[in-house]
Amino acid sequence: MRKGVTASAACLSALALSAGMAQTASANTASAPDRITIEVQTVNGSGCPAGTAAVAPSPDNTAFTVTYSQYMAQAGGDSNPTDMRKNCQLNLGIHIPQGFTYAIASADYRGYAYLAKGATGMERASYYFQGMSQTTPVTHNLKGKYDNNWQFTDRTDVGALVWKPCGEDRNLNVNTELRVNKGSSDETSFMTFDSTDGDMRTIYHFSWKKCD
Repeated sequence: MRKGVTASAACLSALALSAGMAQTASANTASAPDRITIEVQTVNGSGCPAGTAAVAPSPDNTAFTVTYSQYMAQAGGDSNPTDMRKNCQLNLGIHIPQGFTYAIASADYRGYAYLAKGATGMERASYYFQGMSQTTPVTHNLKGKYDNNWQFTDRTDVGALVWKPCGEDRNLNVNTELRVNKGSSDETSFMTFDSTDGDMRTIYHFSWKKCD
């Protein structure tokens, strides 16, 4: 695998929360529960046609992964104008034991890009709990000439974590977008959430705590 590029950003601005929801690391911060299940409720977007996105929790329940198989934006050459932007929204039912709640502490976005000289690529992501305000998307950019794996990591400060309301059944919405601009080049450029070796996954890391 070629060496990728990594960037970090303060992830996804905090939502307006009650004092109880805005707790930072404290005595009730918890280890991951023994069992969680994740169900994909709906999949929408040009980057994830039906059957091309898969979601699974990690063995230790500290994260979950999203794997895409047809998520690619491209521009230049014989590309269609609509190919320059691809997006995907996943609505996930994350079922956890009673007495626990979770927040998304960080997310690792990975893929591959070929950008001709003069072309640019962009990855953008956000997530939010159903019925709550959408978080501010975090954007990362690449400039051509570029021919390599890429990786971006978004992290949320402990004090800004957005917790699922305790005792409420709220799905998690995960939004992603890829965009490619051909710029001054007529050559085909592309950016994808998968890679040439098929081992690129988006990873969302949980933070857990016990409900009061």
